[in-house]
Amino acid sequence: MIEVNNISKIFELTKKQRKENNTSEREAVAVKDVTFNCQSGRVFSLLGPNGAGKTTTLRMIATLLTPTKGTIVVNGFDTIKNPEQARRSMGFLTGSTGLYERLTPNEIIAYFGELYSVPKSAFEERKEALFTLLDMHDFQHKRIGRLSTGMRQKVSIARTMIHDPQVVIFDEPTSGLDVITAENIIKLIDNCRTEGKTVIFSSHIMSEVDLLCDDLAIIHKGEILFNDTMENFRSQMQAPNLTAEFIRIVQNTTKTELV
Repeated sequence: MIEVNNISKIFELTKKQRKENNTSEREAVAVKDVTFNCQSGRVFSLLGPNGAGKTTTLRMIATLLTPTKGTIVVNGFDTIKNPEQARRSMGFLTGSTGLYERLTPNEIIAYFGELYSVPKSAFEERKEALFTLLDMHDFQHKRIGRLSTGMRQKVSIARTMIHDPQVVIFDEPTSGLDVITAENIIKLIDNCRTEGKTVIFSSHIMSEVDLLCDDLAIIHKGEILFNDTMENFRSQMQAPNLTAEFIRIVQNTTKTELV
């Protein structure tokens, strides 16, 4: 379970950043008073346009950033008071995840298996299942630096899941993947739900959200515009489809701010 309670993130702007953004403000509010819960055995989707604050929010949940205010509890652990315990119970996939280019997928996954103290017998079984699902056997011995974007994404996903985390955070999980592999990732997320894991993910592919999502939050300019079940979202829709309704909500908020 993930409990996000009134979190905000404020970044101090350097003189150079103020000049680049043509502002005299010394601070930038990336996230403002955000609250939501992600339940075990359900898939929660965080949607928002670029720059909305969703990646900042996910990074705070993953303990990569510390909230300026508010609290986050992951699998029973406060991410500020007990960041290491919270971190061990989750897997986090983001497009900016770095991989050691001189190592092979085998070596990367083995490193993270040891980092999370995965027993050898469990590691081998888990690795085989992930490599099969992601079709990684053909390039498992090649250096990361020689792999395509899609292949690297597969390695990142295997790294995220090798310790069988109870909480999984996916930031654009199917980015750069072919249709077949993307479908396998959808299956992986669905399996996580079946296994009772807590899953939170962001995606710009609305068909994925429509297929997987149990609960939904829309964030724009750092604030939550909608937070409810997917069932209630569909029942309240004024537009003909999910994409159009998402655009309508975001644009209506922007228009209201201009009035």
